[in-house]
Amino acid sequence: MPRLICIPRCNLNTENTEHTEIDFGSSSVTSATSVVTFWPVKFRTYKNTDLMVSEVGFGLWTISTGWWGNFTEGEAIALMHKAFDLGITLFDAADTYGNGLSEELIAKAFPNQRDEIVIATKVGYDFVHHGEARGRGQREIPQDFSPEAVTRATDAALNRLKTDRIDLLQLHNIRMEQVYDDALWTTLEKLKSEGKIRYYGIALGPAIGWLYEGANCIRERDVTSVQHIYNMLEQHPGRAFHEAATETGKDTMFLIRVTHSSGMLEGKYTEETKFPPTDHRSHRPRSWLLNGIKKVEQLRFLENSERTLGQAALQWLLADDRVASTLPNIYNEEQLIEFAKAPECPPLTSDDMAKIDNLYSENFGIEEEPPKFKGTMELPKETAAA
Repeated sequence: MPRLICIPRCNLNTENTEHTEIDFGSSSVTSATSVVTFWPVKFRTYKNTDLMVSEVGFGLWTISTGWWGNFTEGEAIALMHKAFDLGITLFDAADTYGNGLSEELIAKAFPNQRDEIVIATKVGYDFVHHGEARGRGQREIPQDFSPEAVTRATDAALNRLKTDRIDLLQLHNIRMEQVYDDALWTTLEKLKSEGKIRYYGIALGPAIGWLYEGANCIRERDVTSVQHIYNMLEQHPGRAFHEAATETGKDTMFLIRVTHSSGMLEGKYTEETKFPPTDHRSHRPRSWLLNGIKKVEQLRFLENSERTLGQAALQWLLADDRVASTLPNIYNEEQLIEFAKAPECPPLTSDDMAKIDNLYSENFGIEEEPPKFKGTMELPKETAAA
């Protein structure tokens, strides 16, 4: 049996985390602590920080926005408890998800486990004044990144979360204007010095793209974390963000969302798949479904008796040590268990990785319209020349 590193839940947020090594191949167990609760799970620590996160996190947008089906409060909390029991400690919310609901769910799910979980949330959308528009679909509402608004939103989030600090505060879907707004970044440093937040970063979106918003922010600002869309089928511009961090020697690491390309890489869609009208996937063109199925069939070689395609999709992401954690879209217990076990599955081989690269470089042999990106994907000519 493999040797597993088991980390006491209560020490997750300490810089010098004690650990227990348990060798299941022998009868001996050595303990460095007296903490009772241990469980096998893999973690990563953001570079030059004491922020430790589980390699698989739980994103609350699926259970709080109504875009992946409707969940009762009890159903949502039950899924969160199951995630916690499986070793997931990172819970990623946003103040605008359900107009505060996602943060309230964290407070209700873990009233006595604050030191055992990592809370990430986001601010930037003015849902206080425009929340009714947010509730009518995935349309964007006005943003407000003024120092006063960010401070006010952070305080409100702390109140909903019923906690005294946010482990990772993310600026939600910033534009280029915010990248160069010194007052905004000074505000984040102030919140950090006051102890209201431990670390800060950005979340890019809502759709795929935002190349220079992300790359320039990594180059110009000292952000701990960047959250963005990235998966085997949608590698641009995500790969460029990672390369920007490496090229500039920055410690920035990444939270990956849409890990399975809106469920495509779970490998369960067929030509007959239908999505409910309230599901955001129902608004995609049929070509997305049909071409996606053709691509997925070419990735079936990643499946075996020890690993599902959905687990392989997470393994592909975790092969990059710049990835801090993955945030698969979770909407039922069976899928949650599958994803939580992904880090324990056999990792992809170098041949597997090379074959994926080749398939992607040829667009899996499929002719289709180029993907539509949002944000700044090309620099102005004068900037590029300089």
